[in-house]
Amino acid sequence: MAKRVSWVSKELGDGLGYDIRSFEIDGSEIFLEVKTTTSGRATPFFVSANEVAVSEVKGGSYRLVRVFGFPSQPKFFTITGKLSVSLQLEATSYRARI
Repeated sequence: MAKRVSWVSKELGDGLGYDIRSFEIDGSEIFLEVKTTTSGRATPFFVSANEVAVSEVKGGSYRLVRVFGFPSQPKFFTITGKLSVSLQLEATSYRARI
C-alpha cells in the first residue's frame, strides 16, 4: 500500500482540495490536507473554499492534519470528516467580477 501513496499536490497541482492520497489498513482511500504553522495549536490557519467543499464530498475519508510549532517543536493532530462541522470557518476573501 505504501507504494500507492501519492503526493498529489506536488504531482498534479494544488487544486484537488487535499495534498496526499493514502490508504487505511483495509485498503480504503483517505485524503490528507496538511496545514502547518510555526505557532501554537490554537493559531488560526487558512483553508480554501475548495478544501471545505472536498471535505463535504469525501466525508469520513477526508483528514486535515494540523501541524503546529514547526520547526522547533512540531506536534500535530488530525480532524476527520467535514471541515464545516469540525472548524469555526470565517470568510476572509472574496472573488470579485465585473
